[in-house]
Amino acid sequence: MKNWTYSKAGVNIDRADFAKKSIAKILHKTYNKKVLQKIGHYCSAVDIGNGKAVAITTDGVGTKVLIAQKWNKYDTVGIDCVAMNVNDLICLGITPIAMVDYIAIKKPNEKIVSQIGIGLAKGAIQADTAIVGGETAILPEIIRGENEYAFDLAGTAIGIVEKNKIIDGSKIKVGDVLIGLRSSGIHSNGLTLARKVLNTNNKKIALELLKPTKIYVKPILNLIKKVNVRGLAHMTGGGLTNLLRLNKRIGFKIDSWPKPHSIFYKIQHSGKISDFEMFKTFNMGIGFCIVVPKREVKKALKLLRKEKPFVLGCAIKGNKIIKGALTYN
Repeated sequence: MKNWTYSKAGVNIDRADFAKKSIAKILHKTYNKKVLQKIGHYCSAVDIGNGKAVAITTDGVGTKVLIAQKWNKYDTVGIDCVAMNVNDLICLGITPIAMVDYIAIKKPNEKIVSQIGIGLAKGAIQADTAIVGGETAILPEIIRGENEYAFDLAGTAIGIVEKNKIIDGSKIKVGDVLIGLRSSGIHSNGLTLARKVLNTNNKKIALELLKPTKIYVKPILNLIKKVNVRGLAHMTGGGLTNLLRLNKRIGFKIDSWPKPHSIFYKIQHSGKISDFEMFKTFNMGIGFCIVVPKREVKKALKLLRKEKPFVLGCAIKGNKIIKGALTYN
C-alpha cells in the first residue's frame, strides 16, 4: 500500500495555488479604487459608497457529490454548498444576505433536484440568508459522475458590511491568541483523497463523509459585535495553511489541538498518510478559527461555548505555521 498524499490522489494544492496566482495577476487589471481586497482572501469587498461595502464569494461542494450520487442521498450537499460560501463570507466580518446556486446535471431528475433544494434551504435558514435564484444546466457531455444522474453543485453568496468594520487580518499582532471551533467532520475538503483510501461502499463510512459542513455564521456575527476580533479563518482545503491568508507578515505557533474525529484516523491509517499531509489537506477537527487579543480570550471563549472552542496557539512574526509538538487533548 502506498503512502498517499493529496497530490497522488489527483489534487496538487501547490499547482492549484500557482494557477490561482497566475489568473489573479491577469484579473488584477480589472480592478479599480472601489475594490478593497486582492484575490487571495476568503472573499472580496467592493466599496458601494456611504461608508458601506458589498462582498461576494463563490464555491462548490467538490467531489463530495460523488458520494451523494453513489448512495442516492442528496439532501445534505445543499447544506455544504451554503456553508462553503457563507463561512468564507464571514471571514471579513460580512453579514450574508443572499445566495444563488448553480446545478449542472447530466440528466434532469425532479427528485434529485428537489432533494438538493431541501439541503440548500436548510443551510440558508441556518445562515439566516436567502437563496434568491440560481441556474440548473443540463450538460450530458460534460458531467460524468457516478451514474446517469450525475451532477455538480456550486453557489455564490453576497453580503454587506460597514467599511470600517471589515475584519481582514491586517490588525493581527504578535501574541494575539488563536481560537479554534470544532468541525462536524471532514466538511467539504479533501474528499478526493478520502475516497481513494476509504471504502465508500461501506454505508457507515459514506454517511460519515456526507455529514454536512458546519455553518458558523450566527456565532461569529454575534462574537464580532462583542469582542475585538482581529482575524477570521475558514479551515478548508489547505488545512492549517489557511491561517496564512490573514496577514502576510503574521504566522501562528500551534501549541495544542483537540482530538480529531475518528474519520481522520481512518483516513490516515488506511492511506498511510503523514501527519504533515493530514494537516495540509483536512480540517482535522477544527472548522473555523478566530484571532483575538489576549485580554479578550476569556470573553470570547464564554460567548463561543456552544461551539466547543479550543485555544490553539498564538500569532508570531513571519508568515509561517509552527506546529511544534501537537498535543491531542
